[in-house]
Amino acid sequence: MGIKAIETFATQFVCFVRVTAENGAQGWGQVAPYCADITAEVLHRQVAPHALGQDAFDIAHLMEIIPEREHKFPGAYLSRAMGGLDTALFDLRGRIEGKPVCELLGGTPGRVRAYGSSMKRDITPKDEAERLKRLQDTHGFTAFKFRIGAECGRDQDEWPGRTDEIVPTMRAAFPDDTALLVDANSCYSPQKAIEVGRFLQDNGISHYEEPCPYWHYDQTKQVTDALDVDVTGGEQDCSLVDWARMIDQRVVDVIQPDICYLGGMVRTLQVARMAEAAGLPCTPHAANLSMITLFTMHLLRAIPNAGKYLEFSIEGRDYYPWQEDLFVSSPYAIDDGHATVTDAPGWGVEVNPEWLAKSTYKISTQDL
Repeated sequence: MGIKAIETFATQFVCFVRVTAENGAQGWGQVAPYCADITAEVLHRQVAPHALGQDAFDIAHLMEIIPEREHKFPGAYLSRAMGGLDTALFDLRGRIEGKPVCELLGGTPGRVRAYGSSMKRDITPKDEAERLKRLQDTHGFTAFKFRIGAECGRDQDEWPGRTDEIVPTMRAAFPDDTALLVDANSCYSPQKAIEVGRFLQDNGISHYEEPCPYWHYDQTKQVTDALDVDVTGGEQDCSLVDWARMIDQRVVDVIQPDICYLGGMVRTLQVARMAEAAGLPCTPHAANLSMITLFTMHLLRAIPNAGKYLEFSIEGRDYYPWQEDLFVSSPYAIDDGHATVTDAPGWGVEVNPEWLAKSTYKISTQDL
């Protein structure tokens, strides 16, 4: 069944992709957020020409040939655009076969434990602990992630003393059976990262994300080798060659691919399988409530080395105003600390027609 048309509906922040097969069947996917309008242009210029007329069910073939056809342009934008095609084609197949994507991947619908993921650094330790505690009381989260250091901070804190205060404040606010995770967002040199890591260990933190500039694998590996706490990373990485190196060298203890950044489900499954062979768990990055968290829920229901939990952003209109009203009905209810993958076909979600009508950038490429 050939691919007849590829359409994008975008704003600066989010872009949905609709594919139409020759028989009229359709599926929805999404490119990576942020500068999504630019990614939409890349999709139509550098992805769609190689996909139109091709077999809509042979997603793996498309994800292999497109980087070869566009070998002069490796990197993030091409991967982000490929992910829009990949995820739309999985939805198309799921709708045609009447199966959720997790089942297409060999898994089953069901619940996924979630951790509440804070994106904020401009919040005091006391206020952060209080808002996360309210979420635990309301939704039953058994794990939370909060931010330490400053983003790419060159060993500096967001403000002096914030990390020293927030770590013990958070530990004191929650029972021992609540897992606490931190994200340093490439803040530290190896020496400082190890010092901070020992402080985290002393305070019962179980997950230490991206301690060093993520592109310096040698620095992160020094931290991983020195600490008992799980050092994690990989959200930014979109090269399968880099992923093989990261896994072979055991740069981190837990891998965190982002399905949208990496280029879709096929490529993420390749990375997850490499990690499985190396005995490493996969806890993907999913930092907002566009479709990326839904993609991740289906993945975690299907892979044997799924990590302990799903990243689930707790941020709303004040932080992510662009994620409001994206869907006819939200797939993101949290009950007793868990999200649920339903048995609805494809991704099991409908993009809001009113949002589509108001999207700023609309492009269509068709097989003539």
